[in-house]
Amino acid sequence: MQRRAGTTTLAAPVRRVAPLALILLAACDGPQSALSPGGEDAIQLGWLFWVMLAGSVVLWLFINGLFFLVTRRHPHPMSRKLAEGTIVAGGIGLPLVVLTSLLAYGLSIMPHQREPGDGLRLRVTGEEWWWRVEYWPEGATEPVVSANEVRLPVGQRSDLELHAADVIHSFWLPGIAGKTDMIPGRVNHISMEPVEAGTFRGQCAEFCGLSHALMAFQAVTMEPADFDGWLAAEAEGISENARQAEGHAIFQEQGCGACHALRGTEARGEVGPDLTHVGGRGTLAAGVLPMTAEALADWIAHPEAFKPGVEMPGYNHMDEAELLTLATWLEGLK
Repeated sequence: MQRRAGTTTLAAPVRRVAPLALILLAACDGPQSALSPGGEDAIQLGWLFWVMLAGSVVLWLFINGLFFLVTRRHPHPMSRKLAEGTIVAGGIGLPLVVLTSLLAYGLSIMPHQREPGDGLRLRVTGEEWWWRVEYWPEGATEPVVSANEVRLPVGQRSDLELHAADVIHSFWLPGIAGKTDMIPGRVNHISMEPVEAGTFRGQCAEFCGLSHALMAFQAVTMEPADFDGWLAAEAEGISENARQAEGHAIFQEQGCGACHALRGTEARGEVGPDLTHVGGRGTLAAGVLPMTAEALADWIAHPEAFKPGVEMPGYNHMDEAELLTLATWLEGLK
């Protein structure tokens, strides 16, 4: 049968839309995808997305179906009664039912996002532009301090106490849970329960200044036995060999201990991140650089080049050999 001029087949629009759909779906996986969940809360939020998407599709199909019906299938005047009934049903009735159902479903999962933890408590403080992380195991009198990385045991619900030291930040770890603001002078809470071991990426989700986009962190979920071993090692100070190394001498000479802490030494600075086990972290400078000696040397010499507005001064007065010695020593603090 010959197709009439001016008409189109379904294949043409599908061919045009398909590449766009593939591009959009390409972001549905990865360490910072809410649709690639590794935590109980992220699974619930993922279902919330699909349920809301289904509801929006229902509304879209109904409204566009009515539009197609009155413009293409029956393009003739309608009676006043039928027109008013169509407007009430399609413009008020169906949206009211669908949106009310979606709201009720969304509210029903909120209490689970704030359930208390099983014992481990983390205190996370948003700084400009990095994360101070303190672990408070049950019964602990002092925290285990780290920075720019969060580690959580699989199968256990941990409570995160969220603070902000300067401006409003937002703690967002979509692969494990949801998003919660960090507000100066206020303590907010979120709890997380990882269901699989792996590495995920988090991000500050509230504009907080010049390097807001460069304020990320790694989240490592571990089996409980592995986590307990890691936490015990993290609580230890640096070794005697590390204290005797040339890199430590350079660290002291340059006055790094005024801003950074090294447990087991006289360096007790609290302005910047704790560096006791800095080499064991997956990234440097809150997700900006890889954790390598070369990257550390570049960061120490020119931090402003990687993170505009950073408070850390550059140490480009040091010669290349000193920089590499210090950086190699820091990278070895596992």
